[in-house]
Amino acid sequence: MRGYSRLVGFVALGLLAPQAAPAQTFPFSAEARTHFDVPYVPTPQVTVDEMLRLGGVGPGDFILDLGSGDGRIVVTAAQKFGARGMGVDLDPHLIYQSEERARAAGVEDRAKFQQQDLFKTDLRQATVITMYLLPGVVRKLKPHLLALKPGTRIVSHDFDMEDWKPDRMTTIRKNVMLWIVPAPVAGRWQVRVPVPPIERQIELELTQRYQEIGAHSRLNGVPAQVWEAKIEGDRISYVVVDSSDRENEATLYFSGRVNGDVMEGDVVQGVGASRVTARWRATRIVR
Repeated sequence: MRGYSRLVGFVALGLLAPQAAPAQTFPFSAEARTHFDVPYVPTPQVTVDEMLRLGGVGPGDFILDLGSGDGRIVVTAAQKFGARGMGVDLDPHLIYQSEERARAAGVEDRAKFQQQDLFKTDLRQATVITMYLLPGVVRKLKPHLLALKPGTRIVSHDFDMEDWKPDRMTTIRKNVMLWIVPAPVAGRWQVRVPVPPIERQIELELTQRYQEIGAHSRLNGVPAQVWEAKIEGDRISYVVVDSSDRENEATLYFSGRVNGDVMEGDVVQGVGASRVTARWRATRIVR
């Protein structure tokens, strides 16, 4: 486990008083590092690779590694995945070590490191957040993560977020978990569906618990079943069966994006050669 996360855990328990970093000339001597007396255990490189793979990291991403240790996650993200990133850690020796690692890999322009408290770090700059933190720290951090921009990816080594279940999980030597911050969609929505022969009006009621959503609807004032309702980041999809004509039921496949109190995208009626595609738009009328 990284030195940062272990230190925060002990501070939170009152077992170790937080201290300011000593003024030292780099590189630090062993004596200069003695106030960080919690062992540092690095994440295996194959697990680092899997964290970044599972997180879908690419050249357009900015990685923020919370408790960055020797910097291997940020450096790997820059070196193997073409991303930019920053690591934050309390241990000045590990910050120095991380900067040396980045220089040796030739990615110091894309891999930066900052000695600071993760709770004082602006998380909004990240498209991907990686972490290997103690459960108590993760619990305190969770509300801040949920408030991030929908679609932000969060990848954790070993420790989960309790009742917020991961979207995906793999095990490559260690457990690796991915969460995608969901858009808040709970409430009542009015949906316009201009698919022939008539424009349909749907009142859609959505409930939400993290990335799990439930849905009920009324189509032109008549109850209509909703199937396969899903939210991933700001992307939403669901299926409504139009049973207004029992002899010719129509399936409406919705997919789109959420932007605050507006959702819009494509709706497909029917399958195969009978498919008809149109645009749909919804506005939230009750939160």
